[in-house]
Amino acid sequence: MNYKKTIVMALLACFAFSLSAFMPKPEPEPKAKNLKVLPKNISKEELDKVMDDFKLALGVRCSHCHASMKDNPRKMDFASDEKPEKETARKMMRMTAKINKKYFQNALQEGKTITQIACITCHNGKTEPGK
Repeated sequence: MNYKKTIVMALLACFAFSLSAFMPKPEPEPKAKNLKVLPKNISKEELDKVMDDFKLALGVRCSHCHASMKDNPRKMDFASDEKPEKETARKMMRMTAKINKKYFQNALQEGKTITQIACITCHNGKTEPGK
């Protein structure tokens, strides 16, 4: 009797295992395309945080830097370089990185509490600083 139960259980286990081979595999997270300043291996969550920081710092929406898709204007073509504001954002990111490295890196290494600059430092929710 136990022998039959063992065989039935083994067959059920094999059947369940073989079915798992036909289960759809989870789609890998799509990689961001056309990253020229941000790291190529940035996670979706990190990239979303950076973009949210831009929106807050400049008081804009995604369409300020990103063009619409040609075939579906309701969706953004995040990889497109069509809008000059996107290249401006890249230049500003490089600029703030240089400033932070030049003026704040040693202070951070020495343990001083000093805040690095970011977009919001100058922009304060406006597209052009100082306005």
